[in-house]
Amino acid sequence: MSFDRITRAEARVLAEEEFDRFATMAESLTPDEWAMPTECTGWDVRKVALHILGSADSQASVRELVHQMRRGLPVNKEIDSHHWVDGLNELQIRERDHLSNDQLAAKLRAIGPAAVRGRWRTPPPVRYLPMPFGPPIGWAPLKYLLDVGFTRDVWAHRVDVHVAIGRPMHLTAGHDGRLVEDMVGEWAALHGEPFELVLEGPAGGKFTQGVDGERVEMDALDFVRTLSGRLPGTGVLRHPLPL
Repeated sequence: MSFDRITRAEARVLAEEEFDRFATMAESLTPDEWAMPTECTGWDVRKVALHILGSADSQASVRELVHQMRRGLPVNKEIDSHHWVDGLNELQIRERDHLSNDQLAAKLRAIGPAAVRGRWRTPPPVRYLPMPFGPPIGWAPLKYLLDVGFTRDVWAHRVDVHVAIGRPMHLTAGHDGRLVEDMVGEWAALHGEPFELVLEGPAGGKFTQGVDGERVEMDALDFVRTLSGRLPGTGVLRHPLPL
């Protein structure tokens, strides 16, 4: 089958909605929930939210992006870094840790529209600058991150928070289902193996590639958690899609 990938116009709507949903979730957290550990090593719910805020700040302001690159890259030498963005993520958390939980939630609510505007005003020559994303993606133009990468990051961390706090996640086919379908399409293209995939839940669907492929039935969120390494994967699910 051919996969219905996200267009740039649709990507902006999804980005705006995902920031809104993350902010709504943050506003609902109790003091105990802010402190719950997540599947992201060393990060509790609060640190996940601090990272999302810091990343959004860099999307909204070129000056902030330059600051994070200049100050964050050296941090990789201080921590157990596996990718060059780890130092930036750590800096984002350190520089915002003084915020109270209420202040953090309020800033998350305010930053979303500015972050999306910043991404969409990036001039075309810059959008096509090659960036090292690591395996299995390798080098890809910056627009990959601007259009879908940042939105997937917010979405995946919203999943992380809901797994940590044990509350059901607000899911719709038109939003979450589109993000999952786009991830399935990219994942399928990267590994090329045949499969029959049945993903359950509001964000799920049925997807196939090739013939006589492995049949996989699972929850849509668990599928994405497996691709991202949060859960172990075997067979066709051994192929990652970093988030």
